[in-house]
Amino acid sequence: MHGVTTAQLHEIDGIHDGLVCPTEDERQTLRRIADDIPWNAYLIALVELAERFSFYGAGVVFTNFVQFPLPLGSSTGAGLRDGQSGALGKGQRASTAISIFYVLWCNLTPLVGAYVADVHLGRFDTVCVAVFIALVGHIILIIAAIPGVIEQTDTSLLIFLVAIVITGLGTGLFKANISTLVAEQYKRTKMFVITTASGEQVIVDPALTISRIYMYFYLLINLGALLGQIGMTYSEKYVGFWLAYTLPTVVFLLCPIILVIGRNRYIRAPPTGSVLATFFLLFRFAARGRWSANPLRTWRNFSAPGFWDAARPSRIRAAARPVWMTFDDAWVDEVDRGLKACAVFAWFPLYWLAVSQMNNNLTSQAATMTTDGLPNDILSNIDPLALIVFIPLCDFFVYPALQRWRIRFTALKRITAGFLVGATAMVWAALLQYNIYQTNPCHYAAATCRDAAQRPLVSPLSVWMQAPAYLLIALSEILASITGFQYAFQMAPTNMRSLVMALFILTTAVSAVLGEAFLWLSADPLLVWNYTVMGALAGGGGCAFWLSVRRLDAQEDAMHNLAPGQLEGHPGDPEELELEG
Repeated sequence: MHGVTTAQLHEIDGIHDGLVCPTEDERQTLRRIADDIPWNAYLIALVELAERFSFYGAGVVFTNFVQFPLPLGSSTGAGLRDGQSGALGKGQRASTAISIFYVLWCNLTPLVGAYVADVHLGRFDTVCVAVFIALVGHIILIIAAIPGVIEQTDTSLLIFLVAIVITGLGTGLFKANISTLVAEQYKRTKMFVITTASGEQVIVDPALTISRIYMYFYLLINLGALLGQIGMTYSEKYVGFWLAYTLPTVVFLLCPIILVIGRNRYIRAPPTGSVLATFFLLFRFAARGRWSANPLRTWRNFSAPGFWDAARPSRIRAAARPVWMTFDDAWVDEVDRGLKACAVFAWFPLYWLAVSQMNNNLTSQAATMTTDGLPNDILSNIDPLALIVFIPLCDFFVYPALQRWRIRFTALKRITAGFLVGATAMVWAALLQYNIYQTNPCHYAAATCRDAAQRPLVSPLSVWMQAPAYLLIALSEILASITGFQYAFQMAPTNMRSLVMALFILTTAVSAVLGEAFLWLSADPLLVWNYTVMGALAGGGGCAFWLSVRRLDAQEDAMHNLAPGQLEGHPGDPEELELEG
């Protein structure tokens, strides 16, 4: 007999009659598959496609806009076939610093978005507000690049900085909630057993379904990024920066249109009010008597298996419970699970340090190679193109093959592999940079090498030699980044999903801060060391990550199948999500 009856399963999780939960033996032996993705999730993902088109389409030309000067006689910044596009002429360190600041800002503001969504507006309404703010930022960005303004470099820089601050605020509010909203369109949370047409019994695993949702969500993100980046690099190269900022703004207008069309079809979680105060009170209550002057002993006490036992309501007489203890034991378990997820995220900044090189230093590296008329920032499009190809391959072939071979490629194993593959990409970039220095006429001054007529002198190495680095980064994103989104959504308490997702996104901001510390490496003649250091941090971080989570990895099924908790006044059960319309 199975462990849960059909009626109980229907009551717990809204699953249709005739489906039952697997026994422990079935969990260990049956193959697992993903469920179908609701069409609502695809509709929300289309909003993300349009937003990412605008974000990456505009952002891909930021490096050239800031680093290189206006071509002689140009009022648009277009480099045309044989020239280098540019506008402000502030140099590679300035462009890298602004790029890192923008990444930092875009990944700090999701904390604001999480607070607004969870406490006041809900995720859908917060996304709508975010779209309006980002649209204003895009319009200001166009102003910074129009002829007549772009020639006034200081004025243009000031307008540009205002634009990226406003755009970054809208992006942050958007990012904290759209990635949670898309997964909430799938409501099942428990495994169940079905028999396939071939007669095989398999487990439909919500964890695999959420993973599939985020894979295709990420695919559409990168489809938008690919179209935006290719279109805008050529717009910048042959027309000017004003067009490279205008076209993303036009595409961005699809966001409010799609949101309005589907507004009555989405599953929405209502705002639940702030649960942070309750969380801190819970933590303080559980931590009583566990503090020590020895930090190591304190850490051991806090990470001990029974840390939360003293704070479980079932263990405290009703008369002795604090007035704020309006939750049940299951919510305490959810909080414990969420904190374990946040501990997993603490390692991600080391990974992002490697991946973020494609947003600045790899673009600058391409400008020192033979491009045969291609824009120097066109090679960055290999990353989203590879993701568009690799994601279906993983979904239809690689992951199912691993399941058939009974290889449990769990979330934490995938993240570990992602770190190591990202490190390998940096090894390739370091080797390539070394060879650029050896073949450039100016050797270790490759970025500033000019002839007597001030035309760039570059290495004879083809820019396409960067391709393996981008392919490896793309593979690492499937393993680490996509899995990170899945982990954040599934491990968070239901009424803290935006917050936990924002904390995962915050790891990119932490990485940007760390990147500022390594900024001195982002110029000749130290770029070989730059890539080497980033690779060592990602590779070493991946090894340390696995050592720290290998015990947690064995608990994955148990954590995914926790009963939903209840906090008075804060609905926790997915069945309480509202289907509007």
